[in-house]
Amino acid sequence: MAKKAVASLQKGEGKGHTKVIKMVKSPKSGAYTFREEIVPNEMAKDYFKK
Repeated sequence: MAKKAVASLQKGEGKGHTKVIKMVKSPKSGAYTFREEIVPNEMAKDYFKK
C-alpha cells in the first residue's frame, strides 16, 4: 500500500508533498511504533518538532 502512495506522488501531482515517518514510543507498553503521514514540503520540519 505504501508503494502505491509513493508512486502516485512521483507522477507530478504531489511534488509539493513529502512522506514523513516518525518513531513514537507508546506510554503504555514502552514499545515503539511508526507514524506515517504525507505533509506539504514546508511543514515537514515542523512535523518532527511536535
